[in-house]
Amino acid sequence: MSEYRIENDSMGEVKVPKDAYYGAQTQRAVNNFPVSGLRFSRDFIKALGLVKQHAASVNASLGELNQEVAAAIEKAAAEVSEGKFDNDFAVDIFQTGSGTSTNMNANEIIARRANELKGNDVEITIHPNDHVNYGQSSNDVIPTSIRVAAVMSVRQNLIPALSHLKSAFEKKGAEYEDVVKTGRTHLMDAMPVTIKQEFEGYARQLELGIERLESALERMTELPQGGTAVGTGLNTNPKFGTEIAEALSEATGHSFREAGNHFEAQSTVDAPAELSGQLKTIATSLMKIGNDLRWMNSGPNSSIGEIRLEALQPGSSIMPGKINPVIEESVTMVCAQVIGNDSAITVAAQSGNFELNVMLPVVAHNLLESIKILGNAARNLADRSVSLLSVNREKVADTVGRNPVLVTALNPIIGYDKGSKIAKKAYKEGRPVKEVAREMTDLSDEELDEALDPIKMTKGGFME
Repeated sequence: MSEYRIENDSMGEVKVPKDAYYGAQTQRAVNNFPVSGLRFSRDFIKALGLVKQHAASVNASLGELNQEVAAAIEKAAAEVSEGKFDNDFAVDIFQTGSGTSTNMNANEIIARRANELKGNDVEITIHPNDHVNYGQSSNDVIPTSIRVAAVMSVRQNLIPALSHLKSAFEKKGAEYEDVVKTGRTHLMDAMPVTIKQEFEGYARQLELGIERLESALERMTELPQGGTAVGTGLNTNPKFGTEIAEALSEATGHSFREAGNHFEAQSTVDAPAELSGQLKTIATSLMKIGNDLRWMNSGPNSSIGEIRLEALQPGSSIMPGKINPVIEESVTMVCAQVIGNDSAITVAAQSGNFELNVMLPVVAHNLLESIKILGNAARNLADRSVSLLSVNREKVADTVGRNPVLVTALNPIIGYDKGSKIAKKAYKEGRPVKEVAREMTDLSDEELDEALDPIKMTKGGFME
């Protein structure tokens, strides 16, 4: 630190970078936690700025804070929310478990900036604790910011991205609704399905994922703000919790409410843990979808090769012409990260000791990362893969015709045992089932054509 200024806090003097907007308590945390280099995300800082902005507004309206002081804090906090001071949020994620260091980081930035913005006629020096943090505690500010950030990110990024991917599968399925392919169970040939049926299965997974998110968000919209240190609401106006929830609802366009029980809301992260579990479920859905697309694209000559994914970049530094399913690989890695993040959040959720959870920063980081990367991966999969893929109609038709399992449709007519013999012979000799069935039964060509029509098999029921 070549150029610095001296700041003071309750523990004494601290050297702070000359141009930093934060103060002594932030610098102590910077010094104490040289751990990962990871910082709170833009989504979290945006939410934290909103909480500080509307805390000042509500406190002023309740007569708890000087109007001019509150106005300056609101302006400064709005700038924080908009990203003007992101570089000044300097504290590592792996810090004090309550997130106190980051709450004070925000308080110090906002106080310094508010003092610059206040009118010359305002003689009060705006203080990080006495004014910016008035009626608040790190213990309700940080969990409130987690919930506000997560709700905004899920509604504005993740749900629209999943809906977009769902639509991409529905459109692509409709484009190839007449194409019958070999279904697979245990990775082995099974009865036929259509491309549309398979892709609509993926779309339904995504639809259910959205429903799961909507359900979890119901609990996420309960805000701890107003409970202060331990949930009792000491040193805050009794109306504060309700009014800041209303103010944040109006500001964000998302409905928030005061926590039904502040002791639950501050001593646990059950709602964020539930949301993380739903993100994990969505990740498992996307993992299955991504791997299915990779299998169907595999080859293209020596494996399944039913679809052709868009060629986006060279696939090898040594094998010319090789193209890999890079988008799907990216998606499955995102899914692995989300599953890992959920494990960390699960451990963190167990660390609610009496009146406070003490792993709030790691919950915030992992939850918001999962929401962000899942949304980005889903949109990328829709735009760079699903919407651009094509179906290899010739390959699909050939494999369907040679699928010995088609004989299943003859079971009601010739019986399971006879069908098994036909299937084994067809497989052994590499011949179409219809050709072998013609030799081994007394069914006419018309009857075989009717019974072994793959498109009819995809519609269920008994073959006529």
